[in-house]
Amino acid sequence: MADIANLKGTKVMVIDDSRTIRRSAEIFLLQVGCEVILAEDGFDALSKVANNRPDIVFCDIMMPRLDGYQTCAIIKKSQHFKETPVIMLSSKDGLFDRAKGRLVGSNQYLTKPFTKDTLLQTVAEFARRAGAAAK
Repeated sequence: MADIANLKGTKVMVIDDSRTIRRSAEIFLLQVGCEVILAEDGFDALSKVANNRPDIVFCDIMMPRLDGYQTCAIIKKSQHFKETPVIMLSSKDGLFDRAKGRLVGSNQYLTKPFTKDTLLQTVAEFARRAGAAAK
């Protein structure tokens, strides 16, 4: 299991149109010392990504105005954020959704509702990879 004890200060953005999902993720992440940036949809997220420079992004697929695939693609096309891990969130667990997520540049896929352990393990795994890449 990835080390969740070393997540203090990790900037995590959660993009989801569900207030319940955003709030749950925020509570779990704050408990381990992460900085949390919340966004309601893709448009809201794009300005916040630029201003906050998150270390990892969780992005819901089904959102109004700008869906998760479009949001992920825009983030990944940016020179500044192409290496930022984007984890797609969805209540659907289909092969098509996973494949489409990979095509737009997502790094992983989590099925909602996620557990505290699953969320924190995912953050820890990408934080560990970023630390190893920086060495």
